[in-house]
Amino acid sequence: MDINHIKAIIEAILFSAGRQVEKKELLLALEISENDLDTIISNMQEDYKKEDRGIELIKVNNSYQLCSKKDLYEYIYPVLDKRTKPNLSNAALETLAIIAYNPKITRAEIESIRGVSADACVYKLLEYGLIEEAGKVDLPGKPMSYKTTDEFLKMFGYASLEDLPELPRYKLDENHQIVVDEILEEQEGKTEAPMPEREGVDIKQ
Repeated sequence: MDINHIKAIIEAILFSAGRQVEKKELLLALEISENDLDTIISNMQEDYKKEDRGIELIKVNNSYQLCSKKDLYEYIYPVLDKRTKPNLSNAALETLAIIAYNPKITRAEIESIRGVSADACVYKLLEYGLIEEAGKVDLPGKPMSYKTTDEFLKMFGYASLEDLPELPRYKLDENHQIVVDEILEEQEGKTEAPMPEREGVDIKQ
């Protein structure tokens, strides 16, 4: 089958589905090898990166989806999307980061890390669909655990949780607290670290 024809089929499937389409679904429809599919998808993603294209092909875990480009959001929103854009406080973002790096974490564990109640943040993240229940944990009281969703990956531009930036590893003292002096020593002589770019979320100061 001609590669351009395969690209057209993939585009038609993703456009018509209007959702994430799993790789196995595409393989079943196209009857090609997984390596060939990966190559073609990568080629399509490069095509969509051109400035004259208004959509992009994203990967979320083991699925693919066609989406409008993030930098065109301001033109699309007034016409199609009347929902309230997620507005996350620093506390909510901190809670979201804890859950992302610790899948299947309980609310009590989140509160132990942050030192404050996590109820409001967890409810807000559930409301926005950025986290979901991950089942009860085999602990006293059978507490519910939480994990991030595919919506979280799409919003922050990650294909999977494996793409999350690696956390710095610092020495802990006898009270299991980070040794601040070592952090300060590492920062000596360094310029201000650049903030990572994130699209799709407004941070409330």
